[in-house]
Amino acid sequence: MSSLAAIGIVIATVFAMEWVAWASHKYIMHGWGWGWHRDHHEPHNNLLEKNDLYAIVGAVMSISMFAIGSPLIMGAEVWAPGTWIGLGILLYGIIYTLVHDGLVHQRYFRWVPKRGYAKRLVQAHKLHHATIGKEGGVSFGFVLARDPARLKQELKAQREAGIAVVREAVGD
Repeated sequence: MSSLAAIGIVIATVFAMEWVAWASHKYIMHGWGWGWHRDHHEPHNNLLEKNDLYAIVGAVMSISMFAIGSPLIMGAEVWAPGTWIGLGILLYGIIYTLVHDGLVHQRYFRWVPKRGYAKRLVQAHKLHHATIGKEGGVSFGFVLARDPARLKQELKAQREAGIAVVREAVGD
């Protein structure tokens, strides 16, 4: 496999992982996987959350792809793109950790952005946390953030339709 193809696979995987993360967040974490995700939406002083188990799931996906791409493990059945997909998943995990856990939730460092895309990411995710419980909600992605004004409109509409319970400070 050429270096250019490998780089392309890594980049494509990083971008695809935002969609995987969005869909997993919306339909698994706020669906049947709420048991692991709930504590992420509730106040606590714990260093770790059950929600962090989802990072282990991501790590298992990455490690599995590295294994599939390894001739030492797979022998003649090796699938070379597996290594590069595994690397893309790993890079997305690092980006996720820095953006979501670090920037948005301030778990590793303290910096509150005053402008630009970083501020938009923080605002969008705070609007995601504006709902009480798993129902409704907006902004399920982690790296791509929609316009906060539009997200506020969606939350207001969800509250009025009885789809979501919105914390009053954010929903108005």
